[in-house]
Amino acid sequence: LQEEKPEKNATKTDLSLLLECLKFQMKSPDSQKQALLTINSICENREDHVDLFRELGGVTFVYNLSKSSVVHLEVKEAALFTLGTLAECNVYCKNSLCRKEIFTDISGWLIKEDLPLTQRRVTVYLLFVLVANNKSGQTLAQTTGCLDILLDLFRCFILPNYTFHLFQCADLWASVSSALCGCVNNPQNEEAQRICVAAFPTIKTWLQQISLPCTKILQPICSFISMTVANNCCVQESFFASGGLETLTLLLVRLTSAADTSMLSCQLAVIIAKTLSACITDNPALASGLSQYGLVFHLFSLLSNSKLEPEDRLCVLLNIGQCTAASGESVFCFYLIIDSQLICSSINPHFPSLISLHR
Repeated sequence: LQEEKPEKNATKTDLSLLLECLKFQMKSPDSQKQALLTINSICENREDHVDLFRELGGVTFVYNLSKSSVVHLEVKEAALFTLGTLAECNVYCKNSLCRKEIFTDISGWLIKEDLPLTQRRVTVYLLFVLVANNKSGQTLAQTTGCLDILLDLFRCFILPNYTFHLFQCADLWASVSSALCGCVNNPQNEEAQRICVAAFPTIKTWLQQISLPCTKILQPICSFISMTVANNCCVQESFFASGGLETLTLLLVRLTSAADTSMLSCQLAVIIAKTLSACITDNPALASGLSQYGLVFHLFSLLSNSKLEPEDRLCVLLNIGQCTAASGESVFCFYLIIDSQLICSSINPHFPSLISLHR
């Protein structure tokens, strides 16, 4: 404890000097930006350091800096990023920023069509931090229009011919997807899940038109689907009614067919398998409907792939279990594949007991 006190005092002095630099270097954006980056470095993953900065009035000042009309654009962007870093590692800081005024400011910034790409991205990052694992943040995102704006951004960034700005805007779009995931789940927010159903028709179109899938595109889509349908039968039914479940299943079938010769197809098939699991969990009616696509056969084909990691095999086995539990036809297929010895020799050594169980 005696050693910690000098360190704490030194850190407090450093943060105090950096805060003074922010206050008295208003005509030197480079100095302000460097001060913010240093504050970010000192406080990152250090809850105690954030407490010191908050007690100095630093969090409030950085927020005011982010909305000031007289500071340089790069200073605003650095201020928003710093706020996100502070809130991400300190719950008291996060709670202090979860105010209607701040969420209203965020929605006002995001709705601007001429907002620079970097500023939009760090604004979305801050919003993600404020809603993640935070019921009050989720509620404020809904009541201030932030959730609706995120949905609009999510739907408009990836167009049918998405490759022309994939590398330019995919990072922002992925951040938007993460923020939406934070709005609908962990904790589960059924109202937000219901609102996000509006994106399902667009998602179905994307899944149909992706000719050469890549992780950078498919992962955010699948994360959004998984979080939106999770533990919500009504939303699962909406995804089915939109045609999304069928399209997702057909894409999985296509990818598993190529998984033996393509590592990327194998990885993407696992991502979709996990998503499919969320779509049919505790919904046997939807799960049984997948038998018409021969899904169990394709899942076993994927399971036999030597490229799969053990945790991925577990996910595929869960999928198989969901399908076989829901459909007698799938159970027949399950036994047929086991008895034909199509995959026994290639299953991970951790799973022979499972094979024995179903004989």
